[in-house]
Amino acid sequence: MPKFSLERLLSRRSMLTGAAALAAVPTLQASGGHDHSGTAGGAQSPAVTGSMATQPSRTGGISPAAANNHAGHAGFAGGSVPVERAGIDPTAILRDFDRGKTSTLPDGRTLREWDIVAVDQDFEIAPGVVFPGWSYNGRIPGPTLWAREGDLLRIHFTNAGAHPHTMHFHGVHRAEMDGTPGIGAGSIAPGQSFTYEFDATPFGTHLYHCHQSPLAPHIAKGLYGGFIIEPREGRPKADDEMVMVMNGYNTDGGDDNEFYSVNGLPFHFMDFPVQVKQNALVRIHVINVLEYDPINSFHVHGNFFHYYPTGTMLTPSEFTDTISQVQGQRGIVEIRFPYPGKYMFHAHKTEFAELGWMGFFEVTAA
Repeated sequence: MPKFSLERLLSRRSMLTGAAALAAVPTLQASGGHDHSGTAGGAQSPAVTGSMATQPSRTGGISPAAANNHAGHAGFAGGSVPVERAGIDPTAILRDFDRGKTSTLPDGRTLREWDIVAVDQDFEIAPGVVFPGWSYNGRIPGPTLWAREGDLLRIHFTNAGAHPHTMHFHGVHRAEMDGTPGIGAGSIAPGQSFTYEFDATPFGTHLYHCHQSPLAPHIAKGLYGGFIIEPREGRPKADDEMVMVMNGYNTDGGDDNEFYSVNGLPFHFMDFPVQVKQNALVRIHVINVLEYDPINSFHVHGNFFHYYPTGTMLTPSEFTDTISQVQGQRGIVEIRFPYPGKYMFHAHKTEFAELGWMGFFEVTAA
């Protein structure tokens, strides 16, 4: 039986299929028991805590960039929430690789250390839609941790949220460092801390996430991030390197998502295209942590790319323009754009794209 009924699918799609829908979308109550009042259409911005609180846009809830550039989208939706209001900056996340605090061990190896804090925080993910997230270091996705193969890693984790959490790393490590309830330190209670320590292996594109039960909401509410281990001898030098974490948002407490994005903010890359140079080697770590849907995908218009599944090999598996990933799958895309211009990228699942998972590469002459 199909997962989506036609009636329900049309209802979900109607929220964000164009500028008019964005301008008129009512304030939604996201899962988690939070009540966020306010009206859409730019009349009243929903309550957002801390530095995220700003005055609503004068363009009916649509960002200034979207208002100015929407005609250039040829009928595709835009209107992402301004980053200062959302509390998430997908463009900054693209190239933000956190290499930690480094020191040298007696055996000559590099020790990398990070401080990671789980916090409860509201994020305005679409105009008038506030999502009560659980996050690592106050962002969705969490920091992209970068290490070199063979480094010793120490992640000092503190749970400042209201629920038990863990950090589970995809990679090779001892059982007590697995971040699984009932094993080793197990669940980290609110107000408690634990240090995860293990060697960086194997090299590749990985991820980390909370593994507390019930697992689905702990992941879906934002507790995940990229984990990159560079080969000991390095990879061929790329001109530009970035990370794209594919995710979704369940805003009504059901068993599915109402919004989809890359790096945390629906439609952001429609309004703010990814800037790349013509003929430059662009390396993209693509990571799927989408919950409640069985599969996600990544497609680029007008170009092909080499794909390295999991990033654990130095030779690509295929030359293509579309890949599919189930939750937890990831890989490296390497692409050169031979022609300047704007090239769309998105999930090759129409519903996901229409609900936020779409954007542009903007290629300019070197």
